[in-house]
Amino acid sequence: MCGIVAYVGHRQASDIIIKGLKRLEYRGYDSAGIALLNQGLNVYKKKGKVSELEAFIKGQNLSSCIGMGHTRWATHGEPNDENAHPHYSATKKLAIIHNGIIENYNSLKQDLLRKGHRFLSETDTEVFIHFIEDIKEKEGCSLDEAVRLALTKVVGAYAIVVMSLEDPTLLIAARKGSPLVVGVGKGEFFMASDATPIIEYTNEVVYLNDQEIAVVNKGKLTIKNTANLPLTPYVQTVDLALEAIEKGGFEHFMIKEIFEQPRSIKDCMRGRLDSDSGRLVLGGLRDYINKLVHADRMIIVACGTSWHAGLVAEYFFEEFCRIPVEVEYASEFRYRNPIVREGDVVIAISQSGETADTLAAIDLAKSKGAIIFGVCNVVGSSIPRATHAGAYTHAGPEIGVASTKAFTAQLTVLNMIALSVAQRKGSITEQKFHELLVEMENIPIKVEKALQLNSQIHTIADEFKNARNFLYLGRGYNFPVALEGALKLKEISYIHAEGYPAAEMKHGPIALIDEEMPVVFIATKDSSYEKVVSNIQEVKARKGRVIAIVTEGDTHIRKMAEFVIEVPPTLEPLMPLIAVIPLQLLSYHIAVMRGCNVDQPRNLAKSVTVE
Repeated sequence: MCGIVAYVGHRQASDIIIKGLKRLEYRGYDSAGIALLNQGLNVYKKKGKVSELEAFIKGQNLSSCIGMGHTRWATHGEPNDENAHPHYSATKKLAIIHNGIIENYNSLKQDLLRKGHRFLSETDTEVFIHFIEDIKEKEGCSLDEAVRLALTKVVGAYAIVVMSLEDPTLLIAARKGSPLVVGVGKGEFFMASDATPIIEYTNEVVYLNDQEIAVVNKGKLTIKNTANLPLTPYVQTVDLALEAIEKGGFEHFMIKEIFEQPRSIKDCMRGRLDSDSGRLVLGGLRDYINKLVHADRMIIVACGTSWHAGLVAEYFFEEFCRIPVEVEYASEFRYRNPIVREGDVVIAISQSGETADTLAAIDLAKSKGAIIFGVCNVVGSSIPRATHAGAYTHAGPEIGVASTKAFTAQLTVLNMIALSVAQRKGSITEQKFHELLVEMENIPIKVEKALQLNSQIHTIADEFKNARNFLYLGRGYNFPVALEGALKLKEISYIHAEGYPAAEMKHGPIALIDEEMPVVFIATKDSSYEKVVSNIQEVKARKGRVIAIVTEGDTHIRKMAEFVIEVPPTLEPLMPLIAVIPLQLLSYHIAVMRGCNVDQPRNLAKSVTVE
């Protein structure tokens, strides 16, 4: 989950690395550090954000054309200066940065302690670089060979970069279960956790696969695997504009990304959906679409917000495809002994495409003969490469840690997959199929209209910014929206919030309701409307404070609710795409009013690449 940046070439490395770390800070911000070759192998590191490191190194002589940097999300060892990366080897002739977890680090550490090694930190990473140096000295081999041998003996996940005092042109990188990309410029090379720190300088990249080692030495890039087999680098062009990773005049990335949703939803459908011709084509599924059509069972695996998108998709697939669907937390699925039959279809959802638990769930399902589809945003990430087929969401970079446009993009793609299957299967009428296509094309306009409620929602946020608890309630397609609304609030404002099916309120949560409890209802006009109205009356009878998301023109609920937010009407299966917008805005404004860092909430990171 940490962020990695490295550079070797003709430019000043420190400028590139610090700027890159700021762009990767969404991956972790407990501490940051940088290593440079400048009259020695010098490491500077500091607890806190990259700005703390920047202040710490101000005035230092940072002149160097090679270096690497790291921004940390703590796993082994608390966030402090000592545990920050980079870490030195025993002789301080080597340094390493690392994203991931070395599971057998303690046994390696005990062996090294017996040999007289001393450690300055509590991290598995420092053990790793000591181990590499120990192998190099014992075997009398080159550094890249020592790295390779070490990688054959460690257990766990890693993305690493190693540099040496003895070679001012050498960077060695490797990955397993954690992303790493190599940028190829003219006489220069970049290494990073993703393409965002690189795109300013080159759009030519090599995505490393698991158990691959990249060696840059004397201006040349070579790649091999841990079995020591040489590989040919596959250079790809990244389609990423620099302005897409900047705030563009917004105060935070989160609010920018909320307001990008009309465009990101449209981009999901562009070239895929055309209601005038009745055309719906997802090229990435073409070779496997019949596997979906004839599936007896479908399993959706995901984590966090992506899991909520999967829950909405469960309703959609079951209603229109008539395929039984199970939605699983990937983190639980992988540790059960789940019943997966050959020919079952598994859909894995992940914004980053690097979620460790989801990747492990994919491996488990593949081993049992399942067909795996991926729904991801980041091109070239691990999940698209691990699946049989899939579809990108094309939402553009999402920098804010709390997912917003990723959720609506995932829903859009999942809906299109379900409609493609339903049409081919004959489980949906042509009239209903066309009606849904037409309305999906209208969703970006309706989301734009929902965003115009921003100032009203700001006022509501001011009323509830000091609340200690929130309850979110919805039924049917809107139940997962209630879960997502609660997640957004708690992860960025640190207010305790829970989402429930509205009917379940009477089975426990109603005990919490009093005059201080805000209750958010997703109460749009749908097949459960009358039931939700009854639930609102039950809350009002217990003096709860009701905030209701309703369909435009609803006067009935207005008489009951303290606050009413009217959203444009749409078909019931598509309402989650619209109803979630006010909940995103509400959480954002409450968090800002409470002085929280909405883009980098405490203890969280964007891409969860460790267990």
